[in-house]
Amino acid sequence: MTAPPPDDCLARNEWICGEYLSTRRQILLDAVLQHVQLTVVSVALGLLLAVPLALLARRRRWTAGPVLGVTTVLYTIPSLAMFSLLLPVYGLSATLVVVGLALYSLTLLVRNLLAGLNGVPAEARDAARGMGYGPLRQLLTVELPLAVPAAMAGLRIATVSAVALTTVGAIVGYGGLGNLIYAGMNSFFKAQVLTASVLCVLIAIVFDLLLLGVERLLTPWRRAGRTARGRRARWRGRTAVGREQPVAAASGRRA
Repeated sequence: MTAPPPDDCLARNEWICGEYLSTRRQILLDAVLQHVQLTVVSVALGLLLAVPLALLARRRRWTAGPVLGVTTVLYTIPSLAMFSLLLPVYGLSATLVVVGLALYSLTLLVRNLLAGLNGVPAEARDAARGMGYGPLRQLLTVELPLAVPAAMAGLRIATVSAVALTTVGAIVGYGGLGNLIYAGMNSFFKAQVLTASVLCVLIAIVFDLLLLGVERLLTPWRRAGRTARGRRARWRGRTAVGREQPVAAASGRRA
C-alpha cells in the first residue's frame, strides 16, 4: 500500500502554498525590503550621474557621441561580468550591486534625458531669453520641466530593469528576493521560487505605477491639454450631429 500524501503543502512541495507565506513571513519581508532598497539606491545613483552627463552632452555637442557610446558599452556587459569587474573594488558587498545597477541604468537615463532636452521647442527657449531668464533659470524652469515626459519614460524603464537585475546580486549575497529564488532553485523548493518571483513582478508594477503618478503630477499641462482636446472633440461631435439633423429633416421633406 502507498502512503497517503501529507496534509502539509510544504511537505508536498507544492508551487502554491499558504503555509509557506505564514511561516516565512519575516524572511519574505526582509527580502522585499532589501530588494526595494537596492533598487531605489541604485536608480537614484544612476540618475545623479545621468543628469550632469546629459547636460554636458546637451551643452557640448561633441561630447554626446562619447557619452552615449560609453553608456551603451556599459549596458552590453553581462551582469555576471559586470559584478566580477567591480568585485576587486567593492568586494562582496551591497555597494557592488548598487554600483553595477547604477551603471546599467545610465544608458536609458542619459538617452532619454538628452532626448527630452533636445525636444524642447526653440520658441520656448527664445521666450525665456526674451523674459530675461539666465541659462540656469532657463534650464530649471523651462527646459527640464518640458523634458520630464521623456526623462520619466527612461526612469520607468530603468527602474523596472533594476528590479529584475537586482536578483542577480544573489551571487554575492545581496539580491533581495533573488536570494530566495536562487536558494529555492538549488533545492527545488517550489513555493519559495514562485512566491519570490511573483513578489518581484509586483514590486516592478508598483514602482512603474508610482513613477507614472509622479510624472502626471509634474506635468499638469499635459492633463489640461488632454482635457481641452477631449472637450473640442465632444464639441465637434455635437456640432456634427446638429448639422446632420436639419439635413435629414430636409431630405425627409423632399421625399
